[in-house]
Amino acid sequence: MPDRSTGPEDVNERAVDEWVAETTPFERVHGVVRRTYDPQSAAEISERARVSPTTARKHLRTLVDVGEVVTEADDRTTLYRRSKTAVVTEHAQQLLAERTTEEIAAGIADMKAELRSWREEHGVESPEAFARELDVGDADTELGAVLREWQTTRRNLALAEAALAIGEVSNVGQRSDVDGDDGESDSSVVV
Repeated sequence: MPDRSTGPEDVNERAVDEWVAETTPFERVHGVVRRTYDPQSAAEISERARVSPTTARKHLRTLVDVGEVVTEADDRTTLYRRSKTAVVTEHAQQLLAERTTEEIAAGIADMKAELRSWREEHGVESPEAFARELDVGDADTELGAVLREWQTTRRNLALAEAALAIGEVSNVGQRSDVDGDDGESDSSVVV
């Protein structure tokens, strides 16, 4: 029969103890930062990661050096948060896990066509220019929906292009340049 005297605090502490035992201090700091969108001090991160503030600062400096984390000053304290690049890279990698590069490339072509269509239809180059032409009351109309869709499509296009670039860079290590009969290099041969 299970011990029913175990309270939520005991279960949570046990889970934290297992997390600490199964991970390195760097993994814990990195894991905490990956879930940190608001800037936090090294002391706050160290407490959540169950490491000393000195250890947290050391690992945070490493993460800053590789572009995963950015800093900002708040009075006399340095605050840390995930970089936008790290967030985009994570989303791009998720997209690559869900779709092939061919599917992503087809989606990019479709989104570019959609953006071109809106530019032609509304006679402006960007959703910002389109928004300047709208009245305040247009936000809840079909025009407001077009504006939101235009902005979302542009953001999704940038993400898809990042994912495709990451996919292509990842494939470089899997490909081999082979000279064909014409002396030209063929990088499409998978080794």
